[in-house]
Amino acid sequence: MKIDKRHVIQFISAILSNANLKGFREGSIWQGKSKFICVPGLNCYSCPGAVGACPIGSLQALLSGDKKGIPYYIVGILILFGVIFGRVICGFLCLFGYLQDLLYKIKTPKLTIPERVDKPLRFLKYIILAVFVIGLPLLVTGAFGIGDPWFCKYICPAGTLEGGIPLMIQNKTLRSMVGFLFSWKMFLLVVTIVSSMLIYRPFCKYICPLGAIYGLFNRYSFIQMQVDQDACIHCGKCTKTCKMQVDVIENINSAECIRCGDCKKACPAQAIHTCMGNRKSKTTLKNVKKV
Repeated sequence: MKIDKRHVIQFISAILSNANLKGFREGSIWQGKSKFICVPGLNCYSCPGAVGACPIGSLQALLSGDKKGIPYYIVGILILFGVIFGRVICGFLCLFGYLQDLLYKIKTPKLTIPERVDKPLRFLKYIILAVFVIGLPLLVTGAFGIGDPWFCKYICPAGTLEGGIPLMIQNKTLRSMVGFLFSWKMFLLVVTIVSSMLIYRPFCKYICPLGAIYGLFNRYSFIQMQVDQDACIHCGKCTKTCKMQVDVIENINSAECIRCGDCKKACPAQAIHTCMGNRKSKTTLKNVKKV
């Protein structure tokens, strides 16, 4: 059985981001100094194993706090991650992306969303970013000037899976407080799990605000993809292989590309390369010479 190197990296990243294993046993949240550091992917702060903070959760926490202002650290770290990696983070370093990959491997009938539906739905994650991550936490506040982390509280299934369920299992007090909100979040989680078995990464495609942010940098990030038009034989295998439905030949650095590398593996002419900035990697140059 051939081991997928990307899945190995995803697994290692998941373990490193959630290294506080005793938190699962005790039903407690890690409060160490590392929690002031944001991890690259979507990884719930309330997960008992989490040793870092989620960028989206941190952004909301600061925007909804009583001290309004630009959260320079969070914005800066998102720009840094975006400029260096783009959506490589989605493909290699995000726990919830990894979980969706595993769910899609379950043998069930697979669905392809028609382009006329898929294309407008892709903009939904940008609306969620603007409204639920930035707008509502910043503008809708209570008597003390503090708002809610709307995306985390009302939408994010990652928080339910990674934080809500493990904490409920270990804490009787929390179980006694279960109400409509938790039931609603469980419903969204079930919908996400089932849809992830049928559709490749539906949360990443249509919902994830973090993916929306990183996608904005895809065309300009340090890590780039490139199609050698001289070597390309225009067989179309790369585009047919892409589960994110990117038109590889026309727009390989699309905001939807998660840099999984499936198109490179499918290319019979080895015409697709990973580039560091504007320079091809040594492996790429070696492969080109063979063509």
